[in-house]
Amino acid sequence: MKVVFANRYFHPDQSATSRVVSKLAFALAARGFEVTAITSRALHDRTDVRLDRDETVSGVRIRRLETSHFGRDRIGGRALDYLIFHLAAFLWGLGNVSKGDVCVLCTDPPMLSVTGTLAMRLKGAKVVNWVLDLFPETAIELGLLRRKGVLATVSLWLRDLAFRASDAVVCPTRTMAQHVCRHVKNKARIVVVHNFSDTKEIGVVAPAENRLRRAWGLEGSFVVGYSGNFGRAHDFTTLLDAASLLRDRSDIRFLMIGSGQQHAAVVERARHLGLANMVFKPLQPSRNLAESLGAADVHIVTLLPSLEHCIVPSKFYGILAAGRPSIFIGTHQGEVAQAIAASGCGETVEIGSSVALAALIIDLSAAPERCASMAAIARQLIENDYSADQAIDRWFGILKTFERRLEPKAVSTPRKLPS
Repeated sequence: MKVVFANRYFHPDQSATSRVVSKLAFALAARGFEVTAITSRALHDRTDVRLDRDETVSGVRIRRLETSHFGRDRIGGRALDYLIFHLAAFLWGLGNVSKGDVCVLCTDPPMLSVTGTLAMRLKGAKVVNWVLDLFPETAIELGLLRRKGVLATVSLWLRDLAFRASDAVVCPTRTMAQHVCRHVKNKARIVVVHNFSDTKEIGVVAPAENRLRRAWGLEGSFVVGYSGNFGRAHDFTTLLDAASLLRDRSDIRFLMIGSGQQHAAVVERARHLGLANMVFKPLQPSRNLAESLGAADVHIVTLLPSLEHCIVPSKFYGILAAGRPSIFIGTHQGEVAQAIAASGCGETVEIGSSVALAALIIDLSAAPERCASMAAIARQLIENDYSADQAIDRWFGILKTFERRLEPKAVSTPRKLPS
């Protein structure tokens, strides 16, 4: 049985969705599936790179389609990138997918579930929609689409139609699955498979052994880290205001790693506030992830409360794998906040509570035993509940059900009647 993954970014791209999709695809190929990945020739953070059109990596055939790549900075250019990938992937599906194949449609670009499901159904393939980010709800909650506008209404209707036509819809959280269920009205098709991190790739690196921590001049400091996408879904004001309150604490530093839509604004705000205690570094390659995540003593995870049913911050799983505590900035009712509260691997602070955040950072900086306990719990949590092996086993089971459905039924030989 052939499994086709469709996502705009794939290995060697280091965006969050690319990493998790690539890891799953490689693992399924290692377990004997014939796996193809349909993606673009671009990297999410580079407009000057064009990857090879066709190559095989770790048993996965990667077919990179010709698309535009105006980048993420301008909405118009990004929308054109989305549109062209939709068209290219649709045409590729019509020409290359066969009856009985299983296509796993991811959510970059947004609404790939609609065009992808149509193409797969026309070819008689099985369809699994893997909802890493929920659209158009994300755009609606961020104010990019009018909630009752024509575009939002039509987009929701088309997306729901595609989900109902799918053989399975995979969501990373219960909150998202419950929301989708209200739209799809078929619980049997909705499966929760948590996002994950590879504990073999990201291990615990002690501060004294961390080369990046030394190279970045962070030794001797209590380091508060943020690593990943500086996107619209995340609150940075609370963190910046807390850093401003702690600007005179020379023993506390803030390490900001990554890029994204809000990155320039965060850098400018830090400059305006005179935050010499805040250091900015680019997104690190996968070979440095253990050390880049381990360079901080505690990590910030943040999500706007209105997006709890749309997005799960994937950085949380990497932080757990690195064995570091998390401070979640968001609602206490959120998925990450509840995981933190149930396990004890960190703390939660409401958005806007910069004074409380600053006080918590001071408390943690003075309590190394408490941090060490949270760190040990974090690593145990990823191994027990969110490991890559567990998620891959779940996906293996989902795909095997399709394989069993495709097996021809045994035809019994009619018994000869006595004469």
